[in-house]
Amino acid sequence: MADEQEIMCKLENILEIRNKTIQMQKIKSRLKMEFEALESEEKHLKEYKQEMDLLLQEKMAHVEELRLIHADINVMESTIKQSENDLNKLLETTRRLHDEYKPLKEHVDALRMTLGLHRLPNLNEEEEKLSLESRRQSGRRSHMSPPSQNLLLQLQQRRSSFRCPGSKTPGRQPPSGSSRHP
Repeated sequence: MADEQEIMCKLENILEIRNKTIQMQKIKSRLKMEFEALESEEKHLKEYKQEMDLLLQEKMAHVEELRLIHADINVMESTIKQSENDLNKLLETTRRLHDEYKPLKEHVDALRMTLGLHRLPNLNEEEEKLSLESRRQSGRRSHMSPPSQNLLLQLQQRRSSFRCPGSKTPGRQPPSGSSRHP
């Protein structure tokens, strides 16, 4: 009987070993799946962080582009204000010169008439003649852009050459048929 009991004890131990081994295999299998999921999630997290870094770089590039646009707007506002001031000064000078010219011309015309000479042409007649002559001369000269147009060209070149780092799209382009930037 002692042998039977010993055999029964060994059989129970073998059964327990078998059950524990099966349980261990199940846990090992789950552990392997969890480890693979962990590695996969770590890989995804790394990709998410890289994408976030690229987005932040693109955001900063756009912030810089907006800063440049604001700087360009400030330059254009200053240029417009200066141009308006120059225009007002030129208008005032033109009025003043016209006020000086008119009585002087009337006096010269009166003196010419007393001598039997023809009156001098009016300003608008002279302007037409000057306008035709200047058009002929400008056709022979090389074309130079005025400073305000040079400024516009510089702004356009700076805008069109701007690219966002990490972006596959080129910088902003002016709309077709327009000299301004988007």
